[in-house]
Amino acid sequence: MSRSLRLLAPVLAALVVTSGCGSDEPSPKSGTLQLVSTTTQLADLARNVAGDRADVRGLLKPNADPHDYEVRPSDIDGLSDARVVLQSGGDLDGWLGGAVQNAGGSPTVIKLTDSVKTTGDDPHWWQDPRNAVVAVRKIRDALSEADPPNARAYGANANSYIADLDSLDSAVAACVGRIPSSGRKLVTTHDALGYYAQRYGIEVIGAVIPSLSTRGQPSSGETAELAKTIRRERVKTIFAESSVNPKVEQAIARESGASIGRPLYADTLGPKGSAGDTYVKSIQANTKALIAGFSQGTERCDFPALVSR
Repeated sequence: MSRSLRLLAPVLAALVVTSGCGSDEPSPKSGTLQLVSTTTQLADLARNVAGDRADVRGLLKPNADPHDYEVRPSDIDGLSDARVVLQSGGDLDGWLGGAVQNAGGSPTVIKLTDSVKTTGDDPHWWQDPRNAVVAVRKIRDALSEADPPNARAYGANANSYIADLDSLDSAVAACVGRIPSSGRKLVTTHDALGYYAQRYGIEVIGAVIPSLSTRGQPSSGETAELAKTIRRERVKTIFAESSVNPKVEQAIARESGASIGRPLYADTLGPKGSAGDTYVKSIQANTKALIAGFSQGTERCDFPALVSR
């Protein structure tokens, strides 16, 4: 094992994931339908469908890690008033069940993994925009059933947003298609971009945390082996995630000769004003980062003005 990885060994056991806190949402408008979602991605999808006809509250803040989120008393209060609750599903936000029970209400709970196309135990379904379209339709139907007078508005909002998601999907495919298939080799913090990779023909070489959850911790042997794999596969860039401390990624990059790319939005959206503060913008930002990393800056990706949400 190289000196850089040996020196990093004490850090591996304390890999820092910025878990953040819950969301400090404004007080809901009286008489308006209340919808609560777990993840930042779900909250953004829901807001695009709800428009101004329903109040959407996301339990997680940007850059918060859903894998190890701890429910707060204010979350229980919000859930007690909710008519509709959105759960991403899988080993991502399983903590929601106990929170809904403790809240004492009787909301309609929509678990999106029951509707979207999933692969094994991977809960990161939203990384494929086609799954986001399925989720938007489920949200539209849930809101329309809970609030029939506004069903037409929810339907119109959903149709408009789905058109943008379809354009996003096509634009991403076109951008990734500029990179030869042999150059589309992906190493990330954890196994969070499998759906994106499968959709757009990218080969996943490995992950710093060899797990679908950020709760895993890499051993010194695993990081050394990953560095060897990166050299063997001639991976050009390692991509850290926006919600983690990239010290381990940086050490592996030094050992393997790879560069560190722009951070990816994996389990969470970014804060307001960032490049990934909405679902659409996060997919755009990730695509731009990947294209720049795969091509070492010789290619760029531009998106149509239509996709601007």
